[in-house]
Amino acid sequence: MSVAILTDITKCIGCLECVAACKATYGLKTDVPRNWHKDDGLSARNWTSIIEKPDRHYVRKQCRHCLQPACASVCPVGALHQTEEGAVVYESDKCLGCRYCMMACPYGIPRYDWDEPVPYIRKCILCYDKIKNGRQPACTEACPKEATIFGDRDKLIAEAHQRIQDNPGKYIDRVWGEHEVGGTSVLYLSDINLDFLAYQSNLGTTPLPTTTELAMGSVPFTFVGMGGVMLGLNWIIRRRTELAQVEVENGE
Repeated sequence: MSVAILTDITKCIGCLECVAACKATYGLKTDVPRNWHKDDGLSARNWTSIIEKPDRHYVRKQCRHCLQPACASVCPVGALHQTEEGAVVYESDKCLGCRYCMMACPYGIPRYDWDEPVPYIRKCILCYDKIKNGRQPACTEACPKEATIFGDRDKLIAEAHQRIQDNPGKYIDRVWGEHEVGGTSVLYLSDINLDFLAYQSNLGTTPLPTTTELAMGSVPFTFVGMGGVMLGLNWIIRRRTELAQVEVENGE
C-alpha cells in the first residue's frame, strides 16, 4: 500500500506542533542560523517547517516523497531509495557526500549537515520506522487540528477532491502532488497558490528520473575513464622523474 500525507492549508493554525514532534522523534538539535540557509525554515536540523504567508496562511514544508524521486535516481551509490510504502529514505553509511540529490530535487529539500565532523545529507524520511509498523508519522499524530493527516494515498486524493467539491470557492481546484513530476506522497489542499514550494511554477507531470537516467548511466564509465587518465598521467610523471634522476646520476 502506498501511503501519503494530506495537508490542508486552510486548517493549519501555525502552532508548530508538527515541527516539535519531528525534532523530538529524531533528537534534532537546535538549528544554527547560516547565511546560506534558504528562507524556508528547513535545514539539516529542521526536517519540516511552517512558512507564514499573508492573511494568516501557514504552509508546512517537508520532503514531498516523490513517487519517482529524482534524488534517488541521481545518487550514484543508492544512499537514497524509495520504500514499498512510498517513503524516500536515506542511508548515511552509503553516502559519498556528492550532494547530487540537492541539485536534483525540484523542491529543494535535502540539506547538508555542515555542523558535523563528517557531514551528511538530512531530510524527512516520513517516519519510515513508524509507518512500516502500521503507525503514523509523528507530525500527523501531533497535529491538534488535523490539518495534516496520514493514510492511503488514493483515499487521501479522493478525500481532497471531495473537500473541493463540498466547499465551492473555498479551495483552489487542485491537489498539489497528485500529478506533479509523476506524483508525490505529500499532498496539499489550499486556498492560495503553493507553487512557491518548488523551484519553478510549472514542474509538469513527467517524472524527473526519465531525464537523469542517461546522465547517471554514464557515471560508472566516467569514473573508470578518469581513473585510467589519472593512472596514465601518474606513469608519465613518474617515468620522467626517473629519467631525470638517471641523467643527474650520470652527470649529464
